This record gives sequence, C-alpha cells and structure tokens, in this order.
Amino acid sequence: WMGTSYPSLKPMLSYIEDFLLRWKFMLNWIKNDIPYMFWFSAFFFQQAFLTGVLQNYARKDKIAIDQIIWNFKVMKMSFVPEAHPDRGAYSNG
Repeated sequence: WMGTSYPSLKPMLSYIEDFLLRWKFMLNWIKNDIPYMFWFSAFFFQQAFLTGVLQNYARKDKIAIDQIIWNFKVMKMSFVPEAHPDRGAYSNG
C-alpha cells in the first residue's frame, strides 16, 4: 500500500484513519459544494491547491499570476467561517 498511495510515515492503522478522514473531506466537498474552509493536510499535492487559489485571485482582478504575492492572516482556532472569503481561501491543518 505504501508504494501506491500518498506519502505517509504512519503505521497502517493510523494511515487508514487519516485516509478515511481525507476521503470524508473530499466526499463532503463533492456532495455539498466548495467548503468554506479547506483542510490543507487533506491534499496530496498542496502546491496545486495554492496555485489554484492564486489563479482564482488573478482571474477575478484580471492581473498576471506572477504579480501576486501571498498575504496571510492567522485566525483563532475557534474561527468557523459562515461564508467564503471575498478573496483567497480559508484553510486549516
């Protein structure tokens, strides 16, 4: 299983628990549309997610993607968004 899955150093039981949580996150996304907050650790290739966030931002304002810089705002652990942000994305994990 380690040769055909996403990279993980977890033993098999912990790996399966993690896999099921990832699967649940993706399934929820499919069933209920784009989540208000993304579980960053659920992505196998996180750079692709970040590039997608940049692309959406660039398309919205019609600017070149290479002219965009990252800006982060750290939220409290108790923060639960009730809507999508105007720009960018909320993420945790």
